Amino acid sequence: MELNHLLENTKNLTWQDKLRFVAREFSDVTFSSSFSIEDQVITDFIAENKLPIEVFTLDTGRLPKETYEVWQNSLDKYPLKILAYYPKAETLEELVNKEGINPFYKSKELRLKCCEIRKIEPLKRALKGKKLWISGLRKEHSTLRGQKDFFENDEVFELIKFYPLLELSEAEVWDYIKKNRVPFSELYNKGYRSIGCEPCTRAIGPDEDIRAGRWWWEDDSKKECGLHKS
Repeated sequence: MELNHLLENTKNLTWQDKLRFVAREFSDVTFSSSFSIEDQVITDFIAENKLPIEVFTLDTGRLPKETYEVWQNSLDKYPLKILAYYPKAETLEELVNKEGINPFYKSKELRLKCCEIRKIEPLKRALKGKKLWISGLRKEHSTLRGQKDFFENDEVFELIKFYPLLELSEAEVWDYIKKNRVPFSELYNKGYRSIGCEPCTRAIGPDEDIRAGRWWWEDDSKKECGLHKS
């Protein structure tokens, strides 16, 4: 289905009905979860409605213990598989042996190299052969993400990306979490609002931007890891 037709056919649907629509119209559809509150909402809806959507995650090897806890809690609660993809050991070994265990603090170039090895390459394997990729991005996350539409062509990974929760507010996400008793990371109760790898994530103050806790040592308002370049 062409992008314009996809946007037109779903423009008046709720985010729930949009998910039902893609599950019905696409056979090769997958959802990437980082176990954020947004991703947990999508996982809950997929599981509770038995939608034929594959769920996967990228285990970078540097995730907080709280992320692994919500991962296990999700497996315990929902009757679904969460496929795990890992970085290639040889490539990771080469980086660490050459640059040290925490090279990302040295330069943005090395930080992006670390993200490439731990996230991008495994993601390429996870998305191979897929036609549609579901992500939990919301417009509130950043100025860059605020410019997105519900569906877009991803020229990097050569598929369509879908953001069902794009226009939901953080308050609406939390309302769903609490109403449906959805597992979530305890880090949110400690001031974290965007959670990635443990050494690259910190808690933030009430007046800081949602993603201010990601790669906080970099002076850049458009900080991304490369997963969402399109």
